Amino acid sequence: MPTPDTPAWYVFDGTAISRTDTAPDRERLQRLEDPPPWRVFSHPGADQGSERARAFIPDPADVLHVNAALQLRRPLLITGQPGSGKTTLAHAVARELGLGPVLRWSITSRSTLQDGQYQYDAVARLQDIERMRLAADGRAAEPTDIGRYLTLGPLGTAFYGTDPETTDEPFPRVLLIDEIDKSDIDLPNDLLHVLEEGRFEIPELVRLKEQQPAVEVRGWGVGARRCRIVEGEVQCRAFPLVVMTSNGEREFPPAFLRRCLRLRMQPPGKKKLAQIVAAHWASAPEHQAAIDALIEEFLRCREQDRKLLATDQLLHAVALSIAGVDLTRFCGEGIEDRGVLGTLYAPLDGD
Repeated sequence: MPTPDTPAWYVFDGTAISRTDTAPDRERLQRLEDPPPWRVFSHPGADQGSERARAFIPDPADVLHVNAALQLRRPLLITGQPGSGKTTLAHAVARELGLGPVLRWSITSRSTLQDGQYQYDAVARLQDIERMRLAADGRAAEPTDIGRYLTLGPLGTAFYGTDPETTDEPFPRVLLIDEIDKSDIDLPNDLLHVLEEGRFEIPELVRLKEQQPAVEVRGWGVGARRCRIVEGEVQCRAFPLVVMTSNGEREFPPAFLRRCLRLRMQPPGKKKLAQIVAAHWASAPEHQAAIDALIEEFLRCREQDRKLLATDQLLHAVALSIAGVDLTRFCGEGIEDRGVLGTLYAPLDGD
């Protein structure tokens, strides 16, 4: 059984004793506070990035670079420490300008240019043709519509440039190419060529353009509608705001850098951290003293102890504090073991 020293905010007490057999323990689960605003999953396909962007506060330099990238139709390469707001900036632009959900392309060492352009399920198409042949008692079967097996990738959908929910009028989408410094060495230059040309071909459609000059394929993302591709070419109709993020883990070729606008996002200071917290919890004045203490400790760890920290870590600490967890008793102690606050403010570089 829980001891008298068990904190009131605990739901799991570690006794391994179930009070309700197999049914959920409603009494204990109802003691959970409401989740942080950015962890509310209200419906399938909810845009969590847009929720985070609601409370995002960009610096004047961030605003300047975004506007320059929009005017010049140039990619924006953003570097900065993890958690400095690189991806959130892309969501903030899409939210403010009503450009639809951000088209996100998360890069790995195995990513290729075609991953961003389109995807073709050749196996499924061959299986469908075979089933049609068998259904026709071995007679030659008509090939199924190839557009059913093609999906534009995030780059291809951004080039198409149409909001999947409202209108056919082309306008810029926001394309987030996340952590491009993790890519294969050739991807930045391959990507640069396509962005300069503003077009690319889908070979599977080019081969069939005499028989099928126009093919409808599915766009990228949940609920995306179909896009009409003519003669196998995806032509940029409205150049997207291309936001590429980098943690500064590698150098890029000069030719690539020359064609990008570069922005380095700085870690937020005390005033901006307070604004970010207030934007998420504007109705919690009774917690202000604890929040101020957590901000001071966050800055002390980041600046005096030289820890690599992200703003998310502060927000997690504030969320627990508002839920009733007293974290201030761990602030300002020059010891390694600081309880849960030590975990929340653990350095991201592992040092």
